Formats: sequence, C-alpha cells, structure tokens
Amino acid sequence: MERRSAARRTRDLLGWLLPLGLLGTAIVSVPMLVLGEAGLPRWRALRAELVEAEHENDRLRREVDDLRVEVEALRHDPAAIERIARDELGLARHDELVFQFEP
Repeated sequence: MERRSAARRTRDLLGWLLPLGLLGTAIVSVPMLVLGEAGLPRWRALRAELVEAEHENDRLRREVDDLRVEVEALRHDPAAIERIARDELGLARHDELVFQFEP
C-alpha cells in the first residue's frame, strides 16, 4: 500500500510541476520573444517599410499612367510631337526666327 501511495504522490507532484514549469517558462520566454530584436520592434520596422513601399508603388503607378498618356499622345497627336520637338529638342520650323538669350 505504501508503494501505491508513493507512486500516487509522485504522479500528483508531476501533475502540478509540469503545468507550473510550463507556465514559468512561458512567463519568462514570451516577453523575451515579443520584446527582443526579432519581436515587436522588428514587426514595427517591417510594418513601416511596408507602408513606405505601398506609397512608392502608388507614386510609380501614377507615373506609369502619366507616361502611357504621353505615349498615346505622341502616337496620335501631331501637336504633341511638335511640342516635344520644340521644348525638349530645341527645334523650330524653317520659317521661324529664334531668339536665344544668355543669362
């Protein structure tokens, strides 16, 4: 009977020690994981990086849309081609007189 009693006490002790040990480990390790370098600070940095990348993507999408409009204008609008030739290439019609001022 004493043998059963000792076995039962051991089982009861393990029944309390195991959950208590797991709880103690969790209480120590979870804050270390959350507040450590790979935890919450890293998550916040990655979140800020994601927001920045989304803003950059939006800006690039707008730029691509603007360039598509310009390409379509250059394909179909002779006035757009003339504007580019005058503004960016400095060209003029053969019957125009060009004045150039130097600063």
